[in-house]
Amino acid sequence: MAKSRKKEVVKTNEIELKDRLVAINRVTKVTKGGRTFSFSAIVVVGNEAGTVGHGLGKAKEVTEAISKAVEDAKKNLINIPIINNTLPHEVIGKADGGHVFMKPASEGTGIIAGGAMRAVLESAGIQNVLAKSKGSSNPHNVVKATFNALNQLKDANSIARKRGISLDKVFNG
Repeated sequence: MAKSRKKEVVKTNEIELKDRLVAINRVTKVTKGGRTFSFSAIVVVGNEAGTVGHGLGKAKEVTEAISKAVEDAKKNLINIPIINNTLPHEVIGKADGGHVFMKPASEGTGIIAGGAMRAVLESAGIQNVLAKSKGSSNPHNVVKATFNALNQLKDANSIARKRGISLDKVFNG
């Protein structure tokens, strides 16, 4: 199972996306004629400035599986609010057996997260965060739970616009 891969820069609609390979799996299909091997790849793409996406690709060859995953990831891009290189607030994400908890951190803390979560947070451009993965350590579930958490993030400006009130009233009631 290969975990590291050289990052490629891909331009999509004037956005430069860098891809990170999260996990690659060799899967086997047993048929009457013997075993058929193929590969499954999970990839995270992002511009390291608030736009991030994830994708899954399957193929007979590793490179083809990775390129399919990158194409899938480009279709699942989301924008997240980043304030002072960290998250705007604490958030909990869940997906199947994967549970993640993320909380903002002060400047200089770095990304305190492991494995699949680290790849997603680096691709998103978050530089200071405290994160914990609970439950399943399956990369599929951890990536999906992390995206679930990132989708829940809201910044104060968007909340003020949605409620139709000034920014001062959001904080002072």
